[in-house]
Amino acid sequence: MKSSKGETKTERYHNLKGTNQVDMGSFNELLVLQLIREHGELSKVEATHATGLSANAISTIFRSLENNGLILKGEPTRGKVGQPSTPLRLNPDANYYVAMNIGRRSFELCLIDFVGNVIAHKEELQNYPTPSNFIAFLEENLDELFAASHLSKGDVSHMAIAMPFELWSWAYDFGAPKDELAAWKMFDLHNAIRDIAPWKILIENDGTAACRAETVFGNHRNKQDWIYFYIGTFIGGGIVLNGSVFTGRRGNAGGFGPMRVPGIEGGNRLLDHASLVVLERMISNDGFGLHALKQHISDWSCFEPHLSNWVKRCSDALSKAIVSSLSVLDFEAVVIDGAMPEEVRLQIVQQVETNLKKTDMQGIVKPAIEEGQVGRLGRTLGAAAALISEEYMLDQNNLLRA
Repeated sequence: MKSSKGETKTERYHNLKGTNQVDMGSFNELLVLQLIREHGELSKVEATHATGLSANAISTIFRSLENNGLILKGEPTRGKVGQPSTPLRLNPDANYYVAMNIGRRSFELCLIDFVGNVIAHKEELQNYPTPSNFIAFLEENLDELFAASHLSKGDVSHMAIAMPFELWSWAYDFGAPKDELAAWKMFDLHNAIRDIAPWKILIENDGTAACRAETVFGNHRNKQDWIYFYIGTFIGGGIVLNGSVFTGRRGNAGGFGPMRVPGIEGGNRLLDHASLVVLERMISNDGFGLHALKQHISDWSCFEPHLSNWVKRCSDALSKAIVSSLSVLDFEAVVIDGAMPEEVRLQIVQQVETNLKKTDMQGIVKPAIEEGQVGRLGRTLGAAAALISEEYMLDQNNLLRA
C-alpha cells in the first residue's frame, strides 16, 4: 500500500529490526504485534519488509500470535500479481482492562478492550478527591460497571489507575482543603482496594498515562520524538523519545505544570494559565458552578467571552513553554489535547501555531503543532495503555540502555 508520498506504509516508520536468532522469538513477536497496532493491519509480506525477518520467521510469529488470540485474519486482498494477501489485525477481545482516573474534579472508571474501545464507563464529579471518597466510588460502581457490559471480573486480569503526581500538591490553587488532601501522602492504595479489586494493579502518573494513550491508541507512527500537553484541571503531559514514552526517574517526566512562563499577567507558571481551573475561576464570575465545564463538555460557547480570553492566555503560555522545551531537546512535534470540546482544542492549536510563527526561533527548529486524538477520556484510556505497553510493546528507550 502506497501513501501520498509514494512510500509503503511499513517504510514510514520503524527503526527497530527483528533478528532471526531462535532465542529472540519474544522480541520479534512484540515487534510484529507493535507494527500491527501502529498500522491497523499488516500482511506477511509487509511484516517481512518492515522487520528484516525471513518469511518463515514471520509465518511462525503470525501463527503464534493468532493461536494466542492476539490477532485476527482480515479479508484477503488481491494485488496485480501473485496470490491474494491476507492482512492481520489486532483482536479487540484479546484482553480487557479495568482502568480508572483519579482526577482533581472527578473519578472515572472504564472497561477497555485491547484496541482502546470503551465497553462501559462510570463517572462521578467531586469538588476534590479524598481517599475515602475514592474507595466509596469504587465500591459503588465497580459491580455496576461489569453489569453494564458482557464481561465478568474473571475476564479481567489487570487494573490500572491514573492519578496526579503528588495529588496533595497545589491544594490552594483548586480550592481544596490542604489537610484533607494530605491524607493521600500516607494512603496505601494497593492494600485499601485489595478486597474490592482482585487484580494486579498498576499506578501511573495521569499526564504520562494520557501520553501513553496517544502512543498506543493514536496515530503517531511517523513521529519518534515529541512532547505532549494534556490540559485538565491542571496541565500535565508526557515526553516521547525514540517512539516510546519516557517516564523519567520518578515517573513524572513531562510534568510541565511548574514550568516558568514569564511575562503573562496572572502568574509565572504554566499551570497558572494553561489549566482548566483558571477557566473555572473566570466563568464563576457569571454564576457558573464548579462542575460547569464537565456539565457542558460538548459545547463551551455559553462561557464566552471568558472562553476566548482563556484560549489566548492558555495558548500564549503554551507557546513559551514549547520554546523552552525545544531548547532542551530537539522535538519534531508537539501534540496538544485535553478534557475539552474538539473545537476548543483546535482553537488552542491554531493560536499556538500563529504565536510560534511570530516568535524568534533562532537556534531552534519550529516543530509541527498537532491536535491530540484521545480527548477527555485520555487519562483513563492511558491507564489501560500503560498495561498494554508493559506487556505487549517494546520500550525503545530501555532497549537503548541495555
